Amino acid sequence: MKAVSEYFGCMVFDDKVMKERLDEENYALLKRTIQDGRSLNLSVANAVAAAMKDWAVELGATHYTHWFQPMTGITAEKHDSFISPDKNGRIIMEFSGKELVRGEPDASSFPSGGLRATFEARGYTAWDATSYAFIKDGVLCIPTAFCSYSGDALDKKTPLLRSMEAINRQALRVLKLFGNEDVTSVKTTVGPEQEYFLVDKEMFDRRKDLIYTGRTLFGAKPPKGQELE
Repeated sequence: MKAVSEYFGCMVFDDKVMKERLDEENYALLKRTIQDGRSLNLSVANAVAAAMKDWAVELGATHYTHWFQPMTGITAEKHDSFISPDKNGRIIMEFSGKELVRGEPDASSFPSGGLRATFEARGYTAWDATSYAFIKDGVLCIPTAFCSYSGDALDKKTPLLRSMEAINRQALRVLKLFGNEDVTSVKTTVGPEQEYFLVDKEMFDRRKDLIYTGRTLFGAKPPKGQELE
């Protein structure tokens, strides 16, 4: 029986696998995209897609999916096969850079909070290179962001990525004001919502429980608690 340390993460296309499967130049360009947010050209995307497909097929995968988090509280997937028939009745295994970086699921199947008109069903998924792809039940799952034709976020990941980019941009500006010219990016690891809550002073002054104890002792239950359901 294998130890957990021997197979832990074996179904994840992580940095170690990338380095083994990609040539030095494409690996460096992909890492630049992941670390600095630079655009990825199609030739590099094709190389990454080919490496990812070969790795996944070796581990028994036959399909791939753009895996995203719509505003339903659960994840969503649209499965496509690596297998395509050729003119001779045989099959070929294909997966291109275009198929890796972008998908087009039906946005009408998911809530939009009124952002999308009912007759505009088109939605797009875009590969999030900062999250590792992984294999689950014989399917290569590619983490993606989900947005509308006009760029409106239709998922929970897009606002997170955009807020992290905003923090990165402004943090770099402040760091450079202090003379830190060699810094290229700032990563967020802790969300402020995990540390404190901001309450309007007028509302705070009307709550004796907050004034005397520093916490709420009574009130309505939130629409969704921390029961992990």
